[in-house]
Amino acid sequence: MSSTGRYRRLFTPLRIGPLTVRNRVVFSAHLTNYAEDGRPSEQHAAYYAARAAGGAGLIITEEHSTHPTDWPYEKLIHGFHPDVVPGYRRITEAVHAHDVPILAQINHNGGQASGMYSRLPVLAPSAIPDPLFREVPKAVEQAEIDEIIAGYGLVATHCMQGGFDGVELQCSHSSIVRGFLSPATNTRTDDYGGSLANRARLLLEIVATVRAAIGPDKALGVRICGDELIEGGTTIDDAVEVARMVDATGQVDYINTSIGVATATLYMIEASMRIPPGYAMFIPSAIRDAVSIPVIGVGRFKDPLQADRALEAGQADLIGVVRGQIADADFVAKARSGHATEIRTCLSCNQECVGRMGLNRWLGCIENPRTGKESVPLPPPRRRGLRVHVVGGGPGGMQAAVSAAQAGHHVTLFERSSRLGGQVVAAASVPSRAEFLDIARNLIASVQRLGIDVKTEFPVDAAFLRSEAPDAVVLATGARPNAPWWTGGSPRVVDVRDVLEGRVEPTGSVVVVDELGFHQATSVAELLADRGCTVEVLTNGMVVGQDLGVTLDLETWNARAHGLGITQATDLVPMGVTPAGDGVELRLQHHPTGTDQVRSVDWVVCAVHQAPEDELWKALRGSAPFAVHRVGDCVTPRRAHAAVVEGERVAVRL
Repeated sequence: MSSTGRYRRLFTPLRIGPLTVRNRVVFSAHLTNYAEDGRPSEQHAAYYAARAAGGAGLIITEEHSTHPTDWPYEKLIHGFHPDVVPGYRRITEAVHAHDVPILAQINHNGGQASGMYSRLPVLAPSAIPDPLFREVPKAVEQAEIDEIIAGYGLVATHCMQGGFDGVELQCSHSSIVRGFLSPATNTRTDDYGGSLANRARLLLEIVATVRAAIGPDKALGVRICGDELIEGGTTIDDAVEVARMVDATGQVDYINTSIGVATATLYMIEASMRIPPGYAMFIPSAIRDAVSIPVIGVGRFKDPLQADRALEAGQADLIGVVRGQIADADFVAKARSGHATEIRTCLSCNQECVGRMGLNRWLGCIENPRTGKESVPLPPPRRRGLRVHVVGGGPGGMQAAVSAAQAGHHVTLFERSSRLGGQVVAAASVPSRAEFLDIARNLIASVQRLGIDVKTEFPVDAAFLRSEAPDAVVLATGARPNAPWWTGGSPRVVDVRDVLEGRVEPTGSVVVVDELGFHQATSVAELLADRGCTVEVLTNGMVVGQDLGVTLDLETWNARAHGLGITQATDLVPMGVTPAGDGVELRLQHHPTGTDQVRSVDWVVCAVHQAPEDELWKALRGSAPFAVHRVGDCVTPRRAHAAVVEGERVAVRL
C-alpha cells in the first residue's frame, strides 16, 4: 500500500476554475493579528509559506478590508491602500515557491464592527446594533452601496497586482454581505431588502465587479453562511438558494461554507472541543447537492482520516483544516508520507489561537511554540551534545526535552509518577475535556521518536543531580495545591486536584469556589453533578468561568450547567468555614454590599491558585556545578502554554 493508500480522496487533485489543487486540504481564511499598521508583514509571508511547505493544497489568506469604514479590530489588513501590494507580493512569492496556489479573502465587516479605530460610522444594511459591538450602524444609502462595491473591485485589483491566484469573497459569518442576506439584520424596503433575491443583490453585484477586476484566468470563490443559528436569521434553505444564485452567474469557481454569526453565535464558528468534529458538514453537503461547482466544508477537522471520510461520503469537495495546520504546519505532508501518527494534533482548546485574537494579540498555539514565530529563525545551539537532565514530565518538561534533543543534545527525562503528562492527565479526565490530553500524547510521541531516555517513578533530589553532574538541568517540577487561608484545615475543604486525581470523592451537596475563572471550577462542577452531587459554583468575580468567554466555552458551559441543575452565584468572597455535622458551614461576604451569607454543605472544592514546587530549584540555585534552568509552574503557576513556550525557549538556548 502506498503512503496515501489509506486515503481514498484526500490526495486526489481537483480543478477549481483555472486552478488545479494537488490535494483537497484547504488552509482556510482566519484572523492572525500579524498585520503591521494595516499592511501585510514578513510574519504573514513566513506563516503561509510554512503551511505551503507542509503540503496544503490551497491557501486562503485572512480577510483584507475593502473600505475605510471597515476596521473592526486593530491589526486588520487595509486592502484598499495601494501600498499593501509589496506585502502581497512577499506572501505570494513565498507560497508559490512551494507550488501552492494562494487566494486572498476580501471583506467588509459591515455592522459587525466599531468606529473605535476608524472614527467613522459603522455601515450596515439596516440600523440594527450588533449584540457584541453594540454600536448603532448607519443604514447605507445607494451612493454608499456603490462605493462599497467599488471598494471590492479596488482590493481585488490590488490582489492581482500582488500576485494572488484569485480572491474569496467573505460573505458569511462577519460581513456586510451576510448582513444583507440575513432577514435578521436586513429590514430594508428598497431593491436590497425584502425577498431573498433582493437581499442577495449586493452579493451578485460584488461578484460581477470582482470578476471584472480579476479577469477570467483567476479563481473566484464565495464563502456563505449556511445557518446563522439566530432567531429570524439565515437558514440552510436560504443558503442553498443563495448558492444556486451564485452558481448561476457562471462567474464563481467554488463555494466555501461556514456556520453561525461571528458575534451572537461565534462559539459555533470556532467551536472548542466541546462541539463534535464535523458538526457543520450538513451545510456543504446540502449546498453541494444544489450546485455544479466545488464546495469547501469546515467543522473542526483535526486529523486527515476525518477529512478523507467526509470527502468519501460526498459531504464536500474540499475540507478546510485551519487549527489542525496552526498546530502542525506539516499536517498534510505527514499524512501523505504515511506519518499521520506524528501529526501534532490540535486540541481545539482555543486558548492561543482564538483566545489570543480576542485579547488583541498575535495568533499562536498552546502546543506549538513556533506558531506565530515562523519569521524568527531559531538560534543555532551554542554547543551540541550536551548531557541535559530534565526533571518533570508535564508539558513544559517534555517540550524542553524534545527541543533539546532536536538541537542535538543527549537528554534524560525524569518523572516521579508512573506516567508522563503532569496536570494535563487530571485536566483531561473531566466531561468533554478528553481532547486536552492530546497535548501530552503529542509530546510523548515526540519523546519516543527522538529516543529520549525516560525514567518514570523516579524522584530526583539535589544530591542525585550533583552526583550525575550533567551539563545542564531543566527543572519542570510543576505546582502543588495551596489551601487558602479561610479553610482552617478542614478535611471537607479540598482542592480541585484532590477530586480530579482521585484522593477524595465528594458526595451530597458541594460548593465549588472559582477564583481562577477557567476550566478548573466548571469542569469539576460538571464532573460532580454527573456523579449525582448537588452543585453550586461561587466566584468572587462577576461571572463564573469568566475566561471561558475568551475560548468560546462559556455558552456551552452555561447550557450544560442548566441541564445538570448546577447553580451559580457571583461577587462572593469566602471568609471561613466551621464544622457542621458531617459537613461544613461556608461563610461568605457579598463584596459589593458587604452583606454576609452562609452555605451549609457536605463539601467545598477550591479552584484556587497553586504554589510552585520549587524546592529543588532553591536547593540547586547558585550552588550547582552545572547550569540550572526552570520552566512552567515551578517558576510560577500559570497555564499550559507558558510551560510549553518556556520549555522550548530554555532548550534552544542551551
